[in-house]
Amino acid sequence: MKHFKFLVIVFILSIAVSCGQQKKYIVYKVKQGETMRSIAKKLQMKTKDLLRLNPDVRRRPEPDTEIFIPRKNSENLVVSSDNTSKNNSIKSTDVKKDTIISVEEIDTITDDYVLHKVSKGDTFYSITRYYNVLESELLMLNPELSEGLKLGATIKIKKRVDGEEIDLIYKDTIADDTPLKIALLLPFRAETLDTVDVRDVFKDGDRNLANIVTDFYLGAELAVDSLRNQGLQIELSVFDTEKRNTKIHEIIESKVLEDKDAIIGSIYSDETKKLASVVSAPLIFPVFSKAQTSFSSSKIVKTAPDKHLYKEKLLSHITKRYTNQNIIVVGDSTTASITQIKQIANILKQHDSIDVVHEIIPHYGYIAQERFLKMMQPDTTKVENWVIIATTNDVVAADAINSLISFPDPEEPEEGEEPEEKINYTVKLFGFEKSDYVNNNKLAQLGFVYVTDTYIDESSVMAKNFNKQYLKKNKALPSYYATRGFDVTYDILMRLASGKKLSRTFSDGISYRVESKFDYNKRIFGISENRGLYLLEFQPDLSIIRVE
Repeated sequence: MKHFKFLVIVFILSIAVSCGQQKKYIVYKVKQGETMRSIAKKLQMKTKDLLRLNPDVRRRPEPDTEIFIPRKNSENLVVSSDNTSKNNSIKSTDVKKDTIISVEEIDTITDDYVLHKVSKGDTFYSITRYYNVLESELLMLNPELSEGLKLGATIKIKKRVDGEEIDLIYKDTIADDTPLKIALLLPFRAETLDTVDVRDVFKDGDRNLANIVTDFYLGAELAVDSLRNQGLQIELSVFDTEKRNTKIHEIIESKVLEDKDAIIGSIYSDETKKLASVVSAPLIFPVFSKAQTSFSSSKIVKTAPDKHLYKEKLLSHITKRYTNQNIIVVGDSTTASITQIKQIANILKQHDSIDVVHEIIPHYGYIAQERFLKMMQPDTTKVENWVIIATTNDVVAADAINSLISFPDPEEPEEGEEPEEKINYTVKLFGFEKSDYVNNNKLAQLGFVYVTDTYIDESSVMAKNFNKQYLKKNKALPSYYATRGFDVTYDILMRLASGKKLSRTFSDGISYRVESKFDYNKRIFGISENRGLYLLEFQPDLSIIRVE
């Protein structure tokens, strides 16, 4: 009897240990017609929690996509194979082996980390750029990565932060048999410049356009070469649009654009509108223009973010991180600027904890430091001063920043008096864009945070390869417009290479290229616009890091 009891106890303990060792998550293969929402509903969990567990999976995953799910209630995902069931109900007894593809213990799955499943095309650069982490940080969390990335492996990215949303990353894929016909429209003005001495082509005011156009073309050409080397068939047709509104009508009437899969150009907004009224292919507007806000055609794809998005990005960052700082908004004396700083103050005060936002503009052409000091909180209060530069007037901005760099010494004491202590202030500087008018040393001293549509890590493998290939082919390092030409062309063509309609790829995730971020938003019955922006911060050593 005692022996029997001993066996029973051992049996119970073995079951307990087995259950205790069983992990909380398993891998599930998505079936035809399932969405993350429908799967979450069957698992009796929130959709956002399932998406957090699978940050690189979109809301409507393709059939056979592998996702992580909680082991609890996983049997609810399998529909009964008994067609005679009255309501085709979900039964835990009818689990099919090809649906739950893996029930082994998954050691890397925890609620504490953002996870990533390595898929085809992933590199250390693409992963670190997307999640904004360092390669060294990945290696610390995943020592096995010292042997390289392994397809299908699940790796830890970083600690989870409550409320942090991980965007979906676009996965580059080249489908079989997807030849592309692309048109590139640029104002080379070959006929006009044919009469100009070659030494003068890239000189003087209007001829600066030649630099922009040539560099953009060279970058685009390199993107096409790169994709061709990856096996993509591309037929590229290049058209010289000559002077503004002189050749575009001839190109339209010749009907040479009718069979194109995408048209990159024109760089002029009015020409782009004319093209949108007659072509059927997606029309890629490749550079920023103030006039792009007037676009309305659903055929147009804006690749550069509108300026109002810069303000939204920065103010969102400030409100999310606000913890009782003293906020001052700097504008200039124009009516437009005064209106804007009041709008900014109102937006900030919608935050539950922000009651006061100081506004300051120049008096008699400049902002006296004394006026700043009356608004600022000294270090003795342990309150940090956040100053937002909300003017495009470089002189006003530089004047304000100079007032924030150093503070006045106390007056010399009279004989017999105790000297006063110097009053210091802690200042953090913010701006919607970076001005080249202000010395970087001053920006670094104030920890300047700003918004930009470009960011490049020069030490990255991708940046080094791009610079190397461009230098080899063109005997010069790439300019801003050369890199822009590469990024825009490569991203659009790579998305088309998936075999999908271009607009449909926009919901498949954000893409990062050499220095541009493409986060497209497709308006219903409207244009597609890129909202991809970076938030960067100056460090004391003059280096710049990506905050968002």
